Amino acid sequence: MNEKRTISADWVVPKDLLEDRVVLVTGAGRGLGRAVALACAAHGATVALLGRKPEALTETYDAIVAAGGREPAAIPMDLATAGDREFETLAGMLRRDLGRLDALVHCAVHFTPLVPLRDQPLEQCLAHLRVNLAAPFALTRACLPMLEAAPDGAVVFTAETHAFRPAAYWGAFAVSKSGLGTLAAVWADECEQAGKPRFHVLVPGPVASPQRMQSHPGENRAALPAAERVAVAYLRLLGPEGRGMGPAPLDVVA
Repeated sequence: MNEKRTISADWVVPKDLLEDRVVLVTGAGRGLGRAVALACAAHGATVALLGRKPEALTETYDAIVAAGGREPAAIPMDLATAGDREFETLAGMLRRDLGRLDALVHCAVHFTPLVPLRDQPLEQCLAHLRVNLAAPFALTRACLPMLEAAPDGAVVFTAETHAFRPAAYWGAFAVSKSGLGTLAAVWADECEQAGKPRFHVLVPGPVASPQRMQSHPGENRAALPAAERVAVAYLRLLGPEGRGMGPAPLDVVA
């Protein structure tokens, strides 16, 4: 990352920020994806929840309904095995059942314990690349016509600190996440003439999440920012304040 850019999570979110918008959130069953989905629903959006585990999606679904949010859609899907046909089917279902798509937030992640590159098998490397980079590309491509038709379409990719500040043992995970900056920049350049959708890359930093517990098992979780707080930065990008922030990666200051 040549120039450090930040976005603060210290912001009072307007209650109706996402009123009448439809937002698809991947990885919505737990962690940061769940927090982003709940935050979007709390501020007026109809949320499509995508995740690998149906039981986790059901918990997020029930939490949104219990809080008085608009009824969401739950979409079980394993990004490690999904192909073009599955992504196109998903886009068609969203168009049929929800009528539109205003934003796509990529929070799903594949992560394995840290090891030296010399000990990382090819299949493990490919799994990181497929879920963390190839699936966001393919899902964005499938949803692009709806995002282009939205009045203010937006796509947010979730990157990771070590993608831009490489360090030993982060291996294929860091490599897969590093591609998101390039992916967002290419998409933005190709969509520049139409002016939409807009593309963003968010680097959440340390967050109290399941992934963080895997990468830093001995860390004091209570000392980390809650996923719910970091989710505010996503809302800022999805709302009017996100316009003009561009595809260059943004570090979250929570």
